[in-house]
Amino acid sequence: MNDSVNRQFSRRSFLGTGSAAAAAFAVAGAGGGALVAAPAAAAAVDPTQVINPVVPQRADPWLMKHTDGKYYFTGSVPEYNRIIVRSSHTIAGLGTAAEAVVWTRPASGTMGGHIWAPELHHFDGQWHIYFAAGDSSDVFRVRIYVISTSDADPTTAVWGPPVRVYTHADTFSLDATTFEHEGTRYLLWAQSDTGVNSSLYIASMSSPSTLSSTPVRIAVPTLDWETRGYKVNEGAAVIKRNGGIFVTFSASATDANYCMGLLTADASADLLNASSWTKTPVPVFVTTEGAKQYGPGHNSFTVDEAGNDVLVYHARSYRAIVGDPLYDPNRHARVQRLYWNADGTPNFGVPVGDGELPVRLEPASGPGTFLAHDGATVTAALSPALGSSQFRIAPGYAKKNSVVIEPVLTKGRYLRVQGTSVSIATTEGSSSAFLRRGGLSDAAGASFESVDIPGAYLVLRQGALALAKVGKDERPAATFYLRS
Repeated sequence: MNDSVNRQFSRRSFLGTGSAAAAAFAVAGAGGGALVAAPAAAAAVDPTQVINPVVPQRADPWLMKHTDGKYYFTGSVPEYNRIIVRSSHTIAGLGTAAEAVVWTRPASGTMGGHIWAPELHHFDGQWHIYFAAGDSSDVFRVRIYVISTSDADPTTAVWGPPVRVYTHADTFSLDATTFEHEGTRYLLWAQSDTGVNSSLYIASMSSPSTLSSTPVRIAVPTLDWETRGYKVNEGAAVIKRNGGIFVTFSASATDANYCMGLLTADASADLLNASSWTKTPVPVFVTTEGAKQYGPGHNSFTVDEAGNDVLVYHARSYRAIVGDPLYDPNRHARVQRLYWNADGTPNFGVPVGDGELPVRLEPASGPGTFLAHDGATVTAALSPALGSSQFRIAPGYAKKNSVVIEPVLTKGRYLRVQGTSVSIATTEGSSSAFLRRGGLSDAAGASFESVDIPGAYLVLRQGALALAKVGKDERPAATFYLRS
């Protein structure tokens, strides 16, 4: 590949990240608005309560829970010159965890260029970090490397020297991930391809740095949502559930067009046969204006402290970017619950936005239903869309222990009391403040009393959410179970 084409492939996937110090103050977005990063996490009463973004200005986030019970995090840094690792006993704790530098690029020569998208894996009794690196003479001459250690703690380990992972061609390649299935270890990565910026390839492995089969191309960017700005399939991540192997990947340019797609293979299929993989025809995770989340992608998967599946990804909190998006620093590492459909496929929902993780509210009077909204009114529905049924319960402003309830799809607008009716609107005065109480019909649930009208609670009446003083028979309709 000639240098100009190589730079085109490289620059479209190269995006600035920032430092952890940004968590302590408001970061002015390059394209508009001020992004207040995660200081609220420190004020949370529950130290396990996750506040997004979890790690500000860390793109390409890789988060795993190890057998020692600790979480380990790595991601791209703004100087593109080193690999970092954080660890914590909780996901929430990663935001303030110390950051260890485990490898720094050489001053010149091979691997002296841009360093990004590290991934931390543990197998065969060792830790391994896969990453992409350019050369000092051509910072975009990006190839795949791996470093390894037998030490128990990757944050304090002595790491071995980088080893090149050779693929089928000596061309732009990045975003390597690895997984094991039925006794075989595989490598998945993105590499430049004829007519497109990058496609996805898979091969089996005989060692952490050696392929043992001919690479097979399993995804090529051809659809509209994969080819906006650039023709890209990259950043693969693997999760195995329900008899299927699911591979997420990122597509298009690294601005608001960036999004996630999905490949699926049956767990019994030949994973080295391209026909075993099916691409979902529409993107599964996209820019969501209502949540103020733009360009979500380059994800990983983990589980939370309760064992629930968790989606890890980066996104910006604004759309407009001044200059080349590759140099915008404000892609932040975020997490949210990953759901599963009845057919066993993943349901990614929408990027839930900055702040506390949302909940779904199940009325005690209607088991199996959830509160949901149309942007203005709130009703109860049996199978609402995930995004429309997620609400953020955040600290309120009216008095101690008050809360506000914000639908994730209407960032900056809240459940607001207007007489006896409840609508979704911008906050005025204290009309959107509630006191969270134990459930009126079941202490395991929650009830929400209006600050302005003591004794009046949110209650379902004729299927719609209202505010009223409730009698004994209505207490279940004013009691909601908070489901993650």
